[in-house]
Amino acid sequence: KSLMLTCGMYNASGKFAAFVGMPAKSGVSGGIMTLVPPRSRQEVPFQDGCGIGIYGPAIDEYGNSLAGVMLLKHIAQKWDLSLF
Repeated sequence: KSLMLTCGMYNASGKFAAFVGMPAKSGVSGGIMTLVPPRSRQEVPFQDGCGIGIYGPAIDEYGNSLAGVMLLKHIAQKWDLSLF
């Protein structure tokens, strides 16, 4: 999980970790695989953890899906899924 969080989004990994806060791995085809770790102390959706897969073919200059990153940011904020 720590490698996905710090390296999984190519050169945008730090920014993604700060704004989304979930471990993720992207591919230059536009796919993103994200992990929502289990939460034991708070009542949130997916309390036991889950995986989220997203595909959006339009990519940014780092090779990450534009729509996928925006969707994950929205999901993380709406359901308080960030690790930070």
